[in-house]
Amino acid sequence: MVKTGDVFAITTSKGEAYFQYVGKMPLMGSLIRVLPGTYPSEVPPWETLVERETNFWVFFPVGAALKRELVRKVKNCAIPEHAKSPPVFRAGVVDPDTGKVETWWLWDGEKEWPVGEISDEQRKLPIRGAWNDTLLIQRIEEGWLPEKDPH
Repeated sequence: MVKTGDVFAITTSKGEAYFQYVGKMPLMGSLIRVLPGTYPSEVPPWETLVERETNFWVFFPVGAALKRELVRKVKNCAIPEHAKSPPVFRAGVVDPDTGKVETWWLWDGEKEWPVGEISDEQRKLPIRGAWNDTLLIQRIEEGWLPEKDPH
């Protein structure tokens, strides 16, 4: 059983990485916040780690991953104040000719609206999408952040 605040470990080539389950959102499913860093040996104190700013947000099938033993539950911690409300996400369709998104949309979990091009500040918003364990591990290993996404 997955509960709000549960912290999970996922193994990467750079050590253990951690994420916190925030809750389920209609249409997209389980929302997680990926915590900063990878830890080949020792983990910083849980309260310190969980209080840090979120590296990135993504939808990830936590329950299924736990059942398949792709992740393991390590702790339950209160969700910090700065992460209690789900963020606004950005979404768009990549133009196959340019490899870029021409029109971005923002989504707050209930409604979405077009914004066209996005500002540098909006580029930091999480990209709405659901990932499997392979992509989650790859992105953690790469040090991926939404603002680094090439689209």
